[in-house]
Formats: sequence, C-alpha cells, structure tokens
Amino acid sequence: FSARRMKQFTGNPFADSAVVSGYEAWYETTGRRADRLEKALLKQLLTRFTQASTILEVGCGTGHLTRWFDEQGLQAMGLDPSRPMLTEAGCLGSPPCVRGDALALPFPTATFDLVALVTTLEFVPEPVQALAEALRVARRGLVLGVLNRQSLLGRQLKREGGPIWGVAQFFTPAKLTDTVQCAAAGRRVKIEWRTTLWPVWLGALPLPWGGFVGMAVTLV
Repeated sequence: FSARRMKQFTGNPFADSAVVSGYEAWYETTGRRADRLEKALLKQLLTRFTQASTILEVGCGTGHLTRWFDEQGLQAMGLDPSRPMLTEAGCLGSPPCVRGDALALPFPTATFDLVALVTTLEFVPEPVQALAEALRVARRGLVLGVLNRQSLLGRQLKREGGPIWGVAQFFTPAKLTDTVQCAAAGRRVKIEWRTTLWPVWLGALPLPWGGFVGMAVTLV
C-alpha cells in the first residue's frame, strides 16, 4: 500500500527526478486498488468534520491526495520539502503547493480547518513535533494515514530495508494514538481509527492488524 507515496524529510530519495517522473504511474498500475481503499477510508474519516472547508496536506508529494481532497469539496493546499515533487504537482494541476518543513510549518496558528499527514510521519525525524505543528495550525483536527508496523505489509517492507524502508519509522494504531496524545500536550482530542483489511476484506474496521491505519483526530 502506498509505496510510491513515501516521503523522507531529510535526504529525500523522492527528490530524484527519475523517481518523481514515475511517481503518479504507480496509482494507475500496481497501486490502483490500494489507492482506492485508502481514499475510501480517508473519506470515512472526513465525515467526522462536516463543518471543515479547508485542509493542508503535509508531505503532499506530487499532489495526488491534495487534488483528491480538493475534489471532496475542501479548499486544499499542499506542503512538501521536495522541489521536484512540487514542480510535478504544479504540472498536474494541483491546488497551491508550497515548499516547507513539517517540523516548522510556515503558517499562523489555526490557519486551516484540517491538516492531513498521509504516509508522511514514517519519514519525519520527530513525529511528535510534526503532529504538534499540525495541531497548531488546525482549527478542527487532523486526518492521518500510516503504514501499520504490526501488519504483514509493514513487516515485509521493514525486511526489505534499503534507502527508504531502512529509515522508515512504522507505527501501530496504539503507537500512533500515543504519539498524537503526546503532541496534543494536554489539549483534549477525540481519536478514531480504522485499518484497511485487503486482501482479507475490501472495507475498513478498527482492527489492529490491517496494513494501512487511518485516524481522525478531533480537537474537542
């Protein structure tokens, strides 16, 4: 799931033009089913925020999900550290995407209704700081997506290692919950999560072994 969406904020392999040029093709080939299932889960999570109208996607890459968020009726903006990725996002007609660091978002407090980090936290050197920054600029909450460390997929990718998976910090639903609560630093949040269960089932349930974890974090 989402192997082509991986983004590393230091020494980013996706700054390589050869990788960038084939990035979007993954969604139309081997990643088509995973993309569909993840978007279905993310759409479920968005229903928790019926009053939201704006969203920032941190780690937007080529803007694949930024465009999708825009299609869902949200005024979307993307942020990524990779210039080649952002150039490609512009060529693909993405909403505005800016260069920036997840650990120091270049926006005032409470700028967006929602902030999304999808397959991004795995490659941020300080996930708690990244989530604290996301919570700072969000008015209503966060939409998160991570690869599950205790799934068969997570174990397989970790075994593969290499320049990408070797440095990835995978999460379990429990670990992601703890990380969010630490980042909230006493602020009241409501946390809901589900996992995609393909190939066992095409839907998503709150089961801890699914490959992709989707989480809605509502600011109370």
